[in-house]
Amino acid sequence: MTLTVDLVEHGRPGTVDLSDEQCEALRRVKIAGISPISRGRYRIKPGQKVGSVRLGGVQINVRPKIAELNRILFFIGYSSNPAIWRDEFVRLAKADGLFPAVAESFVRLASDAFGRGLLRGYRSTADSLSVVRGRVRFQEQITRNYGLPVPIAVEYDDFTADIPENRVILLAALRLLSMPDIGIGARQQLSRIRAILDEITIVSPRERRPAYGLNRLNLRYRDILGLSEVILDNSSFGQQHGPLAVSGFVFDMWKIYEDFVTGAISMAMQQFGGHPKTQKDHYMDAASRIKFIPDLVWCNADGDPLAVVDAKYKAEKPKGFPEVDLYQMLAYCSVLGLKEGHLIYAKGNEPATTHAIKTCNITIHCHALDLALPPNALLKNIDSLARTILHK
Repeated sequence: MTLTVDLVEHGRPGTVDLSDEQCEALRRVKIAGISPISRGRYRIKPGQKVGSVRLGGVQINVRPKIAELNRILFFIGYSSNPAIWRDEFVRLAKADGLFPAVAESFVRLASDAFGRGLLRGYRSTADSLSVVRGRVRFQEQITRNYGLPVPIAVEYDDFTADIPENRVILLAALRLLSMPDIGIGARQQLSRIRAILDEITIVSPRERRPAYGLNRLNLRYRDILGLSEVILDNSSFGQQHGPLAVSGFVFDMWKIYEDFVTGAISMAMQQFGGHPKTQKDHYMDAASRIKFIPDLVWCNADGDPLAVVDAKYKAEKPKGFPEVDLYQMLAYCSVLGLKEGHLIYAKGNEPATTHAIKTCNITIHCHALDLALPPNALLKNIDSLARTILHK
């Protein structure tokens, strides 16, 4: 039987009985702070991480202060492919917990990607063979094989499914198969995906993750590769920690929020023309030594800034809030030559308000975005916000 502890990001602490192994594993996962109350009993204080972690017979869930855990995947996936993730969220909302939601999404996206068979590509292989195949590596033949006629050091190209994209998907599938509570149906589908990828090399956890680039050839893999990277980047262990089975997903909610808002606002602004300016182009001083990185600078066709936007997620109010954010936005507007700047907070962090700055004729707008809204209503709000920012 599993003991479940439900907490809220930066919320009230909980108490739970843990073994020494569970306590050490929880410290390593860093989903929450932990301090002893008495022998075997601990106080768990949620911080800035959110997610679900299973430590043997104990599961700890930390949900975002202003959204449900299942919605995390929608925020992560929407910017990469809105058409897929609008529909995907409807299914995610029905999943009972984060583990099933991730597994079920992975199965659906993998099935779509594999619909036309596994992606294949050319892979260069170096080998020593009894016959010539491909190109002879003469230097290798002389130094390693001492000039003997056989074996022959060769290098050849294979058209194979054993390519980095499939290796990454296989790694993610194996990680999910080690997770608890993903459901019999999803587990069976994951096992089927594992069988489809049977000829793919399994990369050791100690090896570097296979590298690939997105292009027109692997476009149909884009969504499953994106989710695979999320699984591999954010899964806490997915393996044995000594005698203890530990698995889970841990996320930085502030990063998820900022990436989602920046991506969604950018897509909403595209209908009005213009384009985002890359972050590496922004400097405060004439010598280009002091770099600054707003989340989004929207420019016209000539590259002139039209708007500057910063997404701010605050699960708690730190010292200097919100003045520090206003100082930062004031600096952005001054350097970019803009009369308005926009801070987008998650609702509950900071009320919507407007600050007219003295003497410099700069106005800073603080907007509040309600993440608890249904996706369609949330995206309508973002579209309305884009119109407001660009005065359309």
